[in-house]
Amino acid sequence: MLYAILSEDLAGSLPRRREARAAHLERLKALQEAGRLVLAGPHPAIDAQDPGPAGFTGSLVVAEFATREAAIAWAAEDPYAAAGVYAKVTVKPFRQVLP
Repeated sequence: MLYAILSEDLAGSLPRRREARAAHLERLKALQEAGRLVLAGPHPAIDAQDPGPAGFTGSLVVAEFATREAAIAWAAEDPYAAAGVYAKVTVKPFRQVLP
């Protein structure tokens, strides 16, 4: 089943986000290579592709996991979570309609 992993950044966490980015992307690429990643990306804090020092307010990952518990466990091991980027992470079942 698909799950949406909605993460909200802590205020001021941009430096920690930058430090953990390579490891975070590596895990996402592994999901992609396994054919399980639907989409992933950050939420810019301002209306811009590159928000610069304004940073990000969180991230969204939609991917396939065997269970919600597996999705929660995967999210808990995210390098951003370990680096203290996220204030809150929510995992919800997701039903893709389009495309």
